[in-house]
Amino acid sequence: MDDGADLVSVTHSKRKDLLAGVLAGTEETTTGVIRLKSMAENGVLRYPIVAVNDAQTKHLFDNRYGTGQSTLDGILRATNVLLAGMTFVVAGYGMCGKGVAMRARGAGARVVVTEIDPVRAIEAVMDGFEVMPMSAAAAAGDIFLTVTGNKSVIRREHFLRMKDGAIVANAGHFNVEIDIPALEALARGKRRVREYVDEYTLKGGKRVHLLGEGRLINLAAAEGHPAMVMDMSFANQALSVRWLLGRGQGLDRTVFPVPREIDEEIAALKLASMGAAVDKLTPAQKKYLAGWQDGT
Repeated sequence: MDDGADLVSVTHSKRKDLLAGVLAGTEETTTGVIRLKSMAENGVLRYPIVAVNDAQTKHLFDNRYGTGQSTLDGILRATNVLLAGMTFVVAGYGMCGKGVAMRARGAGARVVVTEIDPVRAIEAVMDGFEVMPMSAAAAAGDIFLTVTGNKSVIRREHFLRMKDGAIVANAGHFNVEIDIPALEALARGKRRVREYVDEYTLKGGKRVHLLGEGRLINLAAAEGHPAMVMDMSFANQALSVRWLLGRGQGLDRTVFPVPREIDEEIAALKLASMGAAVDKLTPAQKKYLAGWQDGT
């Protein structure tokens, strides 16, 4: 078994000699699943993968609540700024972006969302957030946070429009979401002002502060997600591995969802650990839902 798109990439490119010994794998990150699905679509994936990230008991909780809390924790540890009254720009309104936006608003910030997906943008608007292109948000924001899984989300033209003292951080992917080479090229000077804060001085004296060298700020300056939400993610990993062990030899070389029964088992266990419970359908209710004669 392996866990992680990076390991899959290594075995498929640099260590093909290991492929024969790999039965299957699991993947827990959004960007990792995207890469693996691309490999499957292009016919180069050599063993089946279970997309743990796509399980409801993973992305609805780990991505949203875990990333939301740990990201703000990292920003606050790195800067000790007061979020209340600040304009907080969230680039990307996937599950991670939703969690960050929710937590930033809870801390009193004015939250602006940037998106490329019109459906997610509508959702952000109806969730009560302002939505605008990054070109407009760049001039308005005090703190910028990328959570997109893509590269160069904040670029040269955005740095030039930012306020003096703007804070830029990433919590979505590798340190490519922020175009750091462009920032380096614009800078007339650079100094470390706090342990995780690099201050870049641009022409004219404007300062832009980059947190954690553009790496995942919730890991660079904080401790990542709390165990109380990661337990569901790791349960998905373990139970998916068990599921694969019984089926790996007969599965196609593609990306599979976490089976529904695993999702439901984990949700039930988590509910019980939290002292909560749910109702059960009565026989009459099951019959009603399964039929078409009544209620039409």
